[in-house]
Amino acid sequence: MSDLITVGRVTMDLFARDIGAPFEEVSGFDTSVGGSPTNVAIAAARLGLRSLAFTGVGDDHVGDFVLRFLRDEGVATDHVVRKAGKRTSLALVAIQPPDRFPLTFYRDDPADIHLTVEDASDLPFDDASAMLLSGNAFSRGSCVEAARYCGQRGREAALTTYMDLDLRPTEWANPRDYGRTLREVLPLADVLIGTEDECHAALAPDVDALVRDAPLSDADHAALDERFDTLVGEGVVETVIIKRGSRGVTVITTSGREDVAGFEAEAVNTVGAGDAFAAALIRGRLAGWDWRRAARFANASGAIQVTRHGCSAVFPTEAEVTAFAEQHGGL
Repeated sequence: MSDLITVGRVTMDLFARDIGAPFEEVSGFDTSVGGSPTNVAIAAARLGLRSLAFTGVGDDHVGDFVLRFLRDEGVATDHVVRKAGKRTSLALVAIQPPDRFPLTFYRDDPADIHLTVEDASDLPFDDASAMLLSGNAFSRGSCVEAARYCGQRGREAALTTYMDLDLRPTEWANPRDYGRTLREVLPLADVLIGTEDECHAALAPDVDALVRDAPLSDADHAALDERFDTLVGEGVVETVIIKRGSRGVTVITTSGREDVAGFEAEAVNTVGAGDAFAAALIRGRLAGWDWRRAARFANASGAIQVTRHGCSAVFPTEAEVTAFAEQHGGL
C-alpha cells in the first residue's frame, strides 16, 4: 500500500562542490537523485509517507545508482522500469548564490520518456491515497500516454491527483505545445501546483509564454487571476496552488482565495525547494489539515530546503519542518 505515487522523470544529479565558482572552475561534484516527481517521492518518504516512484532508468550503472539511492531513502522501486538499450538521465548543477544555479540536462533520449501504458497498468492505484503527475511527463515519448493513463486510472480509483506544472522548456519541441498540452490534461488533476511563471506558460494561449524573459505585467497577472477563477469555478480543477517564493503561496478554491505567508531564508541552493514544498503539502493534506495549515507546513519545508546544498540528499524530515515552523511563528 502507498500513500503517494509519483509519475515522471528521474535523473542522477551531480551538484558542484565549489559553491560560488563559475561552472568552468568546478573541481568536483556530489551525487544524488533528481527529477522533480521522483524528488517529491524522496521528500515525501523523508516526511514519513509511503511513496512509490513510477519512472524509468536505463540498463546502465547510472540506473543502478538511482535504484540504490531510492531504496536507501525508503522509496518503493517496484515500478521503476529498466529500459533496455536506454540511458538514465543526468543533470549537472553549479551553485552560485544568491540567485544563479546553472543547470545542464543530458536528456537526448532518456529512459523515462519510454514508459508505456503497459508499464503503468499494474500500478497500485486502488491501494494509494494520492498521486503526483509531472507536467513534464506529457512532453514527449510514450510516457505521454502512460501519464494520461495514470491520470485516468487515478480518477477511477478516486485518488487525489496533484499536477505540478514542472516547466522544463528544453523538453518541448514547440513552445506552443506546453500550454496546449497542459490545458488539455488539466482535468486529470484535482490540485494544480505551479509558480506564477509556470502558470502563465501553461494557461496563456500565446507562443511567447514559454520563452519570455520579462517579468509578468499587471495585465498578465489580471489575465491569470481570471483563468484561475475559471479553472476552479468551472470545476476543471478543485484547487490551484500558486508558489510565490519567500512571499508564500496563494491557495484558490471554490471558497475563495487565501494568501499563506512564507518564511524568510537565505538561499544557498533553490534547486529542489519546489519539490520539498509539494511533498510537504501532500503530507499535510493526507494528515487531514486544511489548506492554510498544509500550505504553511509546505512553505516551511521549502524554506529549509533552500538553505541546504544537495537537493534530494538533504530534504528535511517532518520533525525538522515542524521545529522550524514553531521557531518562526508556527503553522
